[in-house]
Amino acid sequence: MIKRSYLFALIPALLYVSVAKADDYPIMKAVAAKVVQKYQNASCEDLAAQKKQPPTDMEKRAVQALRGNPQMRTEFMNIVAAPIANKLFECGMIP
Repeated sequence: MIKRSYLFALIPALLYVSVAKADDYPIMKAVAAKVVQKYQNASCEDLAAQKKQPPTDMEKRAVQALRGNPQMRTEFMNIVAAPIANKLFECGMIP
């Protein structure tokens, strides 16, 4: 009976930790959503033109922040990788 009560006490704690973890990087998640939206709404010609332009200072800072925080980088890539890869494939920018 005591083991069962510990189990029931552990479940809410695990749920709290998982919910708290989901909101670790709210700003990064908003930026990732904007990046995905940008790729989904852009034409192939727009993407080709943007690829030729040098990165802005804000983009450089964002990349530097992602390089400095592997956990945040992993979450960012999990959000943006598939939509970006699909768009680039549709545009013939990746084989």
